[in-house]
Amino acid sequence: MASIDLNSDLGESFGPWRMGDDLAMLDIVTSANIACGFHAGDPEGILKVLREAASRDISIGAHVGYRDLVGFGRRNMDPSSAELIGDTIYQIGALQGLARAAGTTVRYVKPHGALYNTIANDTRQAADVIAGIKAIDPSLTLMALAGAPIVDQARAAGLAVVCEAFADRAYNADGSLVSRRLPGSVIHEPKAVAERMLRLVTEGRMTAIDGTDITLEAQSICVHGDTPAAISIAHMLKDEFAARGVQLKAFTSMDGGANRG
Repeated sequence: MASIDLNSDLGESFGPWRMGDDLAMLDIVTSANIACGFHAGDPEGILKVLREAASRDISIGAHVGYRDLVGFGRRNMDPSSAELIGDTIYQIGALQGLARAAGTTVRYVKPHGALYNTIANDTRQAADVIAGIKAIDPSLTLMALAGAPIVDQARAAGLAVVCEAFADRAYNADGSLVSRRLPGSVIHEPKAVAERMLRLVTEGRMTAIDGTDITLEAQSICVHGDTPAAISIAHMLKDEFAARGVQLKAFTSMDGGANRG
């Protein structure tokens, strides 16, 4: 039976401002990327999500980002190496402490937003994030954009890497994500999302925004928790996968799910 990990970005509410439906998403996904307070999230809310995830035996990842609460971590930044290494260590350490209190463990790291997109190709910032991960816990897996240069860079540095595809984001012909500033960058129709992800899992291919076919090798699929149709998309994916004999399973429990350099 084919299997795939399904992840979502959670714990991103801040005080009275609510972002997504974390509890509903936790009933569907197999891995949860939990905000660490820099781009979103507050300690009380993060701890609550961690406890709920622990009760469901969901795999936990640190969703580290730029220090950018106002921009939700989606604005490009150019921190020094010392800053970025320190920020990476700080965020992972904070989530590890909260996870311990919640009775669970941080298993992987998935950078957020602009940081995620930048380090996909920026070797300097990628090296800083990799260095931060290795400094605090080299056993952590890095979740990275399938096909991006950072995958080989992180493996060469000794990190385990799991490759990720995005269910609700459009792709360029080179395998990069279409900028959120452009029309059509986010796909909102659950059935369309499910069809393209089924093709990815069964064929390793999907259609780019210009109509060309691209090849992607991914062990995890992300549904953004802040997408308006997020819960409907996640339910549709779960149902369609089940109907086609595809099992949802955390990559941390799969043999060979993450590869180390």
